[in-house]
Amino acid sequence: MAAGLEEAFGAAGEFGGAQRRLTALLVLLQVYVACQSVLIVLVGAVPQYRVERAAAAAGGAQRVRFLSNFTSIVTEWYLIEQEAYKVSLASSLFFVGLLIGNITFGPLSDKLGRKPVYISGLFFDIIFGYVTALAPNYGIFAVSRFLVGIVNGGMALVSFVLTQEYVGKSFWSFTGSLTNMTFAVGIAVFALLGYYVREWRYLALVSNTLGVIFFLLSFMLPESPRWLYSQGKTAEAEDVMQYIALGNGKERLNLKLKPSAGALRKDESPPGILHLIKHPVLRWRTVVLMYIWYVCSFVYYGLTLNAGELGGNLYLNVALYGLVEVPAFPLCMFFIEKSWSGRRKTMMWFLVFAGFACIFTMFLQKNSGLFLSPTLLALCGKMMVSAAFNIAYIYTSELYPTVLRNAGLGVCSMSCRFGGILAPFVPTMKSLSPSVPFVVFGISGLSAGFLTLLLPETLNKPIAESVEELQNPKYGVLKNEKAEQTS
Repeated sequence: MAAGLEEAFGAAGEFGGAQRRLTALLVLLQVYVACQSVLIVLVGAVPQYRVERAAAAAGGAQRVRFLSNFTSIVTEWYLIEQEAYKVSLASSLFFVGLLIGNITFGPLSDKLGRKPVYISGLFFDIIFGYVTALAPNYGIFAVSRFLVGIVNGGMALVSFVLTQEYVGKSFWSFTGSLTNMTFAVGIAVFALLGYYVREWRYLALVSNTLGVIFFLLSFMLPESPRWLYSQGKTAEAEDVMQYIALGNGKERLNLKLKPSAGALRKDESPPGILHLIKHPVLRWRTVVLMYIWYVCSFVYYGLTLNAGELGGNLYLNVALYGLVEVPAFPLCMFFIEKSWSGRRKTMMWFLVFAGFACIFTMFLQKNSGLFLSPTLLALCGKMMVSAAFNIAYIYTSELYPTVLRNAGLGVCSMSCRFGGILAPFVPTMKSLSPSVPFVVFGISGLSAGFLTLLLPETLNKPIAESVEELQNPKYGVLKNEKAEQTS
């Protein structure tokens, strides 16, 4: 029986036992990704210290005494005073690496396949992670963080797409939300590791060793059936679908996949990033999505910086930084599956609420009580923008055809990094007026929210496998609600 890929998923099972095992591995991988992403928070922590001056007879030499029960690169290489900038530099190098990884790994996996690019990225992530832990000096440490950023950001992006493409489209919101929620929990797990492992090199080794476990288990993963199908490799895609069906406890499927409308011929090269510019639908769609991703990152980090400095235990603060995002994901899963809200309207409202949270924060005073405090309102805003960020991953995956899905996500993730880089500079605008930073973040959130309405709704709509399918009116509109309702 000839069938399309979505029909094959319906026959094999959209989220059966086989897919639960495959996605569980990739979802739990986010704990490792989170540990690498926030490593510098504890490894670069600056403890209290005292500078003791020796007697003049001894040449007036200075001796630094650190008043802490943990070690970090600060205590080992004395990165204080004039050398303090090196901690931020190492962090910035990691984010520059993320930017490069996001833009390069996406097109690579669209051309070479999801699995080989993912496994290669994870392998080098582990190698460079060990270089970080064993770095003999700051220079090697900083370079290793840059290299970790490249492979960690690229590998995480490909693993997210792979997770989505193992399951039926109706479960994309669930697996996408679960992936992002696990990342937030991973931040808390890293804080727990840091609490018990106070030596920074041992902490880096332990958190990096998690990757070895995932690397060995990843060889059991099959290639993405959606990628195989989009490349015209229908026989291999059928084998993967048979594997999923048998793993779901079903009998061997009696079906043959119809050739994809946009399957590549042998003399054709696969589409790349340039197709995002050449195709009119993808061009404007990409411009809008890049701005939304930029604002999500911009407002997210901006609210974090303006939420106020948390006093008390360092490890508890790191854990709360991650756990405050967790409530956002059940909210996403509830609203984005409702016909009256969907992906587009839900993301729009979350961004608008985050924008208003920024603007209203400037009207509150610090001593206005617990339930009206600027810190609590800012953290609520952070939860809102975290929810919007989560939807952005799911929504973007559905807006791009399979052959360009990783490239589209890579370009959007790249713009997201620029938001993270610029956000720390906005608080310096307080010299003009204390309310200026909040106005900047608020207007950004509101503008991105309203721009979301220019995108088409994807709830209960088919997924395009090829660029050619976007010529169909039900795929090829940027904003056309009547076409959506009649498709």
